[in-house]
Amino acid sequence: MVKRLYPEQPIVGVGVVILKQGNLLLGKRLNEPAKGKWSIPGGVVELGETLEQTAIREAKEETCLDVSNPLLLDVVDTIDFDANGKVMYHFVIADYLVTPTTTNEPSAASDAAELQWVPFNEVENYDLTRSFRFFFQRNREKLEKVSSVQ
Repeated sequence: MVKRLYPEQPIVGVGVVILKQGNLLLGKRLNEPAKGKWSIPGGVVELGETLEQTAIREAKEETCLDVSNPLLLDVVDTIDFDANGKVMYHFVIADYLVTPTTTNEPSAASDAAELQWVPFNEVENYDLTRSFRFFFQRNREKLEKVSSVQ
């Protein structure tokens, strides 16, 4: 198991962007880091797993949705320091757009306390993780464009 709190090196993770009719699927984090904040589903890459495989697995684990065709959108990092300046968390996150392959509604599971379909113009009203807020601000226009042709 990867040591997440006070790691010895950066940890690679994946975020999963799921869109539906102009809405983005957000999940409320069940665990630290950023417990209680909203973000897209995602998690840490397991040994021997590709980034794309991680995106598919994490979507299933956190939303109960089957997805396919992971498409890399962006890479962001998040580094949190404690009061003494020591690194508490350091994640490098590859964010992927995925296509749901089933029509069932998502269901919160694993690290997601709650899931919500959120219109683009309301996303920033949520208490978002810092890394996801950065990703969303940087990629909102691209996501809106992709969502409009779905």
